Amino acid sequence: MSAEYATFGLAPATRAGGLLADGDYQVHRDFVDFVVDGRPLLFRLSDLDAVSPLASDVPPSLFTAQVQGLLLETEAPLPAGRYIVYGCPECEDLACGAVTAVIERDGEDFIWRDFAWQTGEHADLELNGYHGLGPFRFRGTEYRTALASLLDGDVPGARRRVLLIGARVALLARLAAALRTIGVGADIAHDADGVPADELRGYGAVVFGRSVSDGERDAVRRAFAGAGVDVPCVDGLAPVVPLLVAQTEQALERGPRDRRRLTELTAAGDAAELEVTSSCRVRLTAYRIDRLSRTHTRDLFDGVLEPGRHRVPLDGRAVKGEAYLVARTGGTVLVTEVAR
Repeated sequence: MSAEYATFGLAPATRAGGLLADGDYQVHRDFVDFVVDGRPLLFRLSDLDAVSPLASDVPPSLFTAQVQGLLLETEAPLPAGRYIVYGCPECEDLACGAVTAVIERDGEDFIWRDFAWQTGEHADLELNGYHGLGPFRFRGTEYRTALASLLDGDVPGARRRVLLIGARVALLARLAAALRTIGVGADIAHDADGVPADELRGYGAVVFGRSVSDGERDAVRRAFAGAGVDVPCVDGLAPVVPLLVAQTEQALERGPRDRRRLTELTAAGDAAELEVTSSCRVRLTAYRIDRLSRTHTRDLFDGVLEPGRHRVPLDGRAVKGEAYLVARTGGTVLVTEVAR
């Protein structure tokens, strides 16, 4: 088969979890994404909420089997030499739908072709094929080196635990429970004094409650620096659990900014400004705190946006007073305060 050469690489990626405004939740997943010609392959699939089979939370034996499959060291799991490239992030059941492709050898080269959306044993290319995607021809040495590095232990390690620091134990307990619901471990502490360095290295982020003083925050940061680990520190915007979960998810996102679908969120007055790098579904939710410290939640936007900058009008009643916005795509969460 003739096809122009494409570069092949791997990059850490995140499917952000979170508590949704309707009370539902989605699970946090860290995985290794495929990078074709310098761009995540997932970004070429508009509005797809999915993860690759190379997820950090699968058992080591299954992870190894997935890598060996992509290297064509084992038989294809689906008829006609088809492999799952992206699957459901919640259950990984083929019945939920998956992106599959034929992976084959041509001399020393590896070729990915005939991409399709598949929900059963056989793919219907005419009806569900991704026409215009691929074929991709990868040089064998580059392809094998990238995937084999995962078997050598060079798996981008996800630190999926967070440390919650604050005095309001009841709030932190609710936050910890919410994070665990979406698959993120959480521990509560008043400070980081005396915590062994190895334990500190297991955290992916630190979340500070609003009652934590600047001096206490600096002490925690020094403890992590002393352990030789640099973790993002989140300053809790408000005592609202879904909002704090969203801030935590934003801090846990991995990978460079140019490989994210949603790269910017600002809000002022009667509009929000968003920037997306590829076609994707974006959900925008407002959290408002009234004078009696009650929280009001409002879904403001839910639709597919094309690459570029977008202006979304805001309902003044939904963002009156102290208000915050959360924007979500399948892989990115951004939080901002509504400026006055």
